[in-house]
Amino acid sequence: MTQTFTDTTLIRPALYVVATPIGNLGDMSQRAVDTLKSVDLIAAEDTRHSARLMQHYAIPTRLVSYHEHSGSAREDAILRALDEGKAVALISDAGTPLISDPGYGLVVRVRAASYPVLPVPGASAITAAISAAGLPSDRFSFEGFPPHKASGRRQMYEALADEQRTLVFYESPHRISESLADMAQVFGGERQAVICRELTKTWETIHGDSLAGLCDWLQQDDNNRRGEFVVLVHGAAKAAQLALSADAERALKILLRELPLKQAAALAAEITGSKKNALYKRGLELADTAS
Repeated sequence: MTQTFTDTTLIRPALYVVATPIGNLGDMSQRAVDTLKSVDLIAAEDTRHSARLMQHYAIPTRLVSYHEHSGSAREDAILRALDEGKAVALISDAGTPLISDPGYGLVVRVRAASYPVLPVPGASAITAAISAAGLPSDRFSFEGFPPHKASGRRQMYEALADEQRTLVFYESPHRISESLADMAQVFGGERQAVICRELTKTWETIHGDSLAGLCDWLQQDDNNRRGEFVVLVHGAAKAAQLALSADAERALKILLRELPLKQAAALAAEITGSKKNALYKRGLELADTAS
């Protein structure tokens, strides 16, 4: 489905994906306010949370809940509203919907039904953090929230250890210390990174250091571990991509005959002194070749 709309007047039926402030209410665009006032229905991640925003901007439009646990029934209701010729807005608690927030399933269904989906852009914690972090911003990879469990988190980081693009993560205050410690262990404590905390809010903090330095900084003050976090990690140096030595590759191939990849890579790294992540990546390539 191809859609082209240049008119600024409200279209019916249509789904409007509307960005809302991530903290500072002054970041709400005039178009976003006008759209939310004009649509027939607003699907909000948390109606109680969004009610404060509606009150601040005197937006009288009816709110209904739409979150990750809503299921198909709520999507069905929104599709029925579109069938009736209504305009519906989708908002999340903060920032741009669908970016680590609910909405993907709804957008897919609305587009499949041939109704237009129109973005009303605005605040996003990702772009705000990238713009102020001072890390390479020409290429970056947004990875969302790391897994809650340490094993899954470390596995994720290991898969990204040789990524040369700037890495961007969201993290909660409950796991920020453990998550940074795992990053330091997997990426190396010397890797440069930036913590962006409470962006656009009263206690906004943007602090850059090595990963080891950031781990120390988090422990210096309880306040450093409070709020909502965006963590940006400098990409791996190109040197990390160098080919393995012949001895390292030979050791890896022998060990892979008897051991799972993760164990083989770890043991080959211990024997040869090569990087475990490089060995793991090479093992994946060998597996793909064999298949």
